[in-house]
Amino acid sequence: MTNSQKILELAKQNNGIITTAMVVKAGFSRGALKYLSDAGGLEKASRGVYTLPEAWEDEFVNIQSRFKRGVFALETALFLCDLTDRTPGRFHMVFPATYNLSGPKREGIVCSGSKEPLYSLGISELKTPCGVIVRGYCAERSLCDVLRARNHTDVQIVTDAFKRYVSRKQKNIPLLSEYARRLRVEERLRAYLEALL
Repeated sequence: MTNSQKILELAKQNNGIITTAMVVKAGFSRGALKYLSDAGGLEKASRGVYTLPEAWEDEFVNIQSRFKRGVFALETALFLCDLTDRTPGRFHMVFPATYNLSGPKREGIVCSGSKEPLYSLGISELKTPCGVIVRGYCAERSLCDVLRARNHTDVQIVTDAFKRYVSRKQKNIPLLSEYARRLRVEERLRAYLEALL
């Protein structure tokens, strides 16, 4: 099996998507991607992201590969956690407080900076609709984030997300309460849980 065939196989195993970082980690040269792209074996979706010609383009993966320090948050994370059916019109991401936000803002991403330890609180690996893993906040962190007044999340989205969460078998109410305490939304959380539990 040639290197090109191995790279294409790696892309197939990753739902038709491959990144430069994955190729380098597997021990292949970056030039192999250019060769495959020029030959029509792969299509360049964005900087550092390639897809098989028959694969769907995954915007979540494209954004995550361009802005590696970003974490999907708010309504985008709710969508990835299957707590809302609304496909995000604009992507929400949180970056470390010292990160220069001009690049993501230019791309139309709704973004904000956050200091530690809140930036790292609840970061999880979430699956995109195409089945690829990206970094986003877990369900409990995302629910607490949408309760924060400064985030201006639609009440209907918040209510629907809480109904879906409460009906899940794998909910973690103690963790949800802990995140609410740390993010200072305990009273708002209590109001939703009392109505739904």
